[in-house]
Amino acid sequence: MRGAFNDVSGSADIADDLADSKAEVIIQTASVDTRSEGRDEHLRSADFFDVETYPEIRFVSSAIDEVDEGSYIVTGELTIRDMTKTVSVPLELIGVETDPYGELRAGLEGSRRIDRKDWGVTWNTKLDSGGVLVSDKITLEFELSLIKNLAEAAPADSPETAVENEASTEAPAPSTEATPAPKADTAAPQPEAPESVTPTPAADETPPSRAEGSRKRSIGGPEGRTCRRGVPSPAAGQARRNSSRETGREST
Repeated sequence: MRGAFNDVSGSADIADDLADSKAEVIIQTASVDTRSEGRDEHLRSADFFDVETYPEIRFVSSAIDEVDEGSYIVTGELTIRDMTKTVSVPLELIGVETDPYGELRAGLEGSRRIDRKDWGVTWNTKLDSGGVLVSDKITLEFELSLIKNLAEAAPADSPETAVENEASTEAPAPSTEATPAPKADTAAPQPEAPESVTPTPAADETPPSRAEGSRKRSIGGPEGRTCRRGVPSPAAGQARRNSSRETGREST
């Protein structure tokens, strides 16, 4: 019987010194797939993976050794059903290529035979023809595709960073502070009116002459009718003053 886990994730940190490299693989046990729904449900039950209690199978490396050109031995801790055992998995580098999406991929393959009873998976049943239904020896097959992470931050002291910092120091950002505009409901102060203003005649108006002013004052008096149009004569003014004195004496 062959099957696979459809939900697998992980990461690998490959250092310049291979001894400092690390790898981790996480398998979701509920994703087991043998192309038989009834069999898959049995594998998910407490007889095997018990996915309700142990949702993950986890492998964490402790050492990565290159035993030959493109051949590696990855040793680490394999945890199944909360039981951890040390295993070593041989891997072969298949190749390194750039995929159609521009990502650099490295392909590795390997296999390792284990005894499932070492992790507490002991369920079995006898066959009428003899023997048992499930073998105790399980072969784990690995097909890995590693994608290189190209999103690496530039060093803080890189030349690009230094130039950027120098440019920001020499060219400070312009100030954006502005003088606030007056509010719409605030009336602008009006200038105070002067205490007295002498009106200036318009350009098309001609100020009255002295002759006209004198003529206005002489109209109405008895002597004013005998004066020619213009300035009253001195004799007319003297007669008016004499008449006023005579009238005052008569009314006493």
